[in-house]
Amino acid sequence: MRKIALIALGAILVASLLAQQKSSPLVGKNAPDFNLPTIDGKKVRLANLKGKVVLLNFFSHW
Repeated sequence: MRKIALIALGAILVASLLAQQKSSPLVGKNAPDFNLPTIDGKKVRLANLKGKVVLLNFFSHW
């Protein structure tokens, strides 16, 4: 029983290491430039916010 548990633990460890190696090709890249309207109807361009902290909140109401 202990041998099976060790084999299972080893398989989980190997699977988690392999999963970490696969990352998105976009990780570490800059976000593409885009325009979005504000609440008051003005347009905001991402490039105009360079150097500032930007929080994107994707919200969905189900």
